[in-house]
Amino acid sequence: MTDLVSMSLMARAEALMPGGVNSPVRAFAAVGGGPVFILRGRGARIVGADGTEYLDYVGSWGPAILGHAHPAVVEAVQRAAADGLSFGAPTALEVEIAELLQERYPSLEMLRCVSSGTEATMSALRVARGFTGRDAIVKFEGAYHGHADPLLVRAGSGSATFGVPDSAGVPLGMVAATATIPYNDVAALRNLFAREGQRIAAVIVEPVAGNMGVVPPAPGFLAAIVESCRKHGALSIFDEVMTGSRVGLGGAQGLFGITPDLTCLGKVIGGGLPLAVYGGRRDVMSRVAPLGPVYQAGTLAGNPVAVSAGLATLRALDQEAYAVLEARGAALQEGLTRALRDHRTVGTVQRVGSMLTLFFSAGPIRSWTDAEGADRGRFASFHQALLARGVYWPPSQFEAAFISVAHSTDDIALTIAAANEALRG
Repeated sequence: MTDLVSMSLMARAEALMPGGVNSPVRAFAAVGGGPVFILRGRGARIVGADGTEYLDYVGSWGPAILGHAHPAVVEAVQRAAADGLSFGAPTALEVEIAELLQERYPSLEMLRCVSSGTEATMSALRVARGFTGRDAIVKFEGAYHGHADPLLVRAGSGSATFGVPDSAGVPLGMVAATATIPYNDVAALRNLFAREGQRIAAVIVEPVAGNMGVVPPAPGFLAAIVESCRKHGALSIFDEVMTGSRVGLGGAQGLFGITPDLTCLGKVIGGGLPLAVYGGRRDVMSRVAPLGPVYQAGTLAGNPVAVSAGLATLRALDQEAYAVLEARGAALQEGLTRALRDHRTVGTVQRVGSMLTLFFSAGPIRSWTDAEGADRGRFASFHQALLARGVYWPPSQFEAAFISVAHSTDDIALTIAAANEALRG
């Protein structure tokens, strides 16, 4: 049951904001009830507006990998803010974070800071089109790459469909050159390139899908994307806004040993503040203004406060931290899987590193078609039961849960116990 303070705040918010929220999933429409308004957070816990404490597995949708209000991050932000919030001019901090990211992501020969993941993917696609002189782009069903018009496309009845908008307000012309094919379907990818290869500027992919729930890449899938792009003169773009510095020190590309032409980063690299990056091959990024004709700009891009939060976060993430994240993730996956089995509940738990989804479906989940077959009603009941037991789980069957370094072994045990109670009904 949503607390009375949150209910009052929601009533006020609904008169002022669409759905009472500033991003749709926050409205809890997929799970019922009203959202918890958050008062504060520390470590692995958040506190609702009425003072109720929750064990948090949303983590600001990924950035809070160290936990909330990590002392080193807070100190870095305070220090930077004391010197000025933004200048619209170069700072040494921008160079520092660029050097650190290049060290961890060798594919980033050149990069550009922006303020959001949507800006990063939108800009990377513009650069790909400018570099190749082609218009068509390819994305995968169930993947979300931000709300730029060319990316709000759904699949039709065929294995590859061009230009069907997934949102009102998107002109047909904006998506006419966007093709959508099934995730993990190498045959569909190769068939599309065989037919349309000379038109395709880029293929953009979440190397671990997270916006249909966690769906790992099938063996050979990512390599097939990179190889097909190189064979046909297109560019491969890894959207690592979610996976970057989340599934490993060098993101998914480091984890799987695959090097794309362009990479988009966000979430973790900003430490909870608005910061994202796109970059890649030097010859490609040299097309970006002021070096080349592809224009992109941003007043707050690379502002010192966000960059400071990102640097503090990245510097705290070493191999020991990722070992902790892997151990906690494995323990939670094992415990949830055991709970499903013990309560004879149809479900599957999919995980890569510290991102995880419990699907109420037999699984395995390999694509959007598989994911949308999950029992969303069962998930809604499960979510409500967890919330009532003090566990704040993502309010959608199709969102990843995130574990932080601040989650302890006791926190994982508490979560498994709450899941057992929730499944018992």
